[in-house]
Amino acid sequence: MAESGRWRLKKTVVLVGMMGAGKTAVGKALAAELGVPFLDSDAEIEKAANMTIAEIFERDGEAFFRDRETEVIDRLLEGECGILSTGGGAFMSDRNRELISEKGVSVWLKADLALLWNRVKHKNTRPLLRTSNPKKSLTEIYETRVPIYAMANLTAESRAEYSIETMAEKAVEVLMSRKDVLEKA
Repeated sequence: MAESGRWRLKKTVVLVGMMGAGKTAVGKALAAELGVPFLDSDAEIEKAANMTIAEIFERDGEAFFRDRETEVIDRLLEGECGILSTGGGAFMSDRNRELISEKGVSVWLKADLALLWNRVKHKNTRPLLRTSNPKKSLTEIYETRVPIYAMANLTAESRAEYSIETMAEKAVEVLMSRKDVLEKA
């Protein structure tokens, strides 16, 4: 359990959703608001491997990466309660969803396809979008993943006009609906 002056977080909050949904940016703002640590599973994997996610995908393949991702998520869920940002594909794994459900609470940062494309179209750091038609690839990934993201415990709706701080406030609102997760101190 993590306590700040204003909040008591009883479980680690795991942010899930598509690339570009704001898991890292919103996660950092949410952690600051709640006075708890911010963790990023992709950053932890990169630190352990001393390589970028893209380099791991290229050298070892997606299956290898996904196994490391599960190990890291499990380890991070064992630590102090905080906000955990995961990679876009992490929640696709049955094992990861089970771990998150057992040890934390999942929050889907739900953004529509147009907003996601607007955020990722100029970035080359997304291995799954290194294709001849990145928009088509994003659309296919989106259509495959949305039904799985919908299994998250809670959903915070993202909109283009929302600032990072507004999204963090929206996340606090949905977390407050679960007394087993967050309450005012």
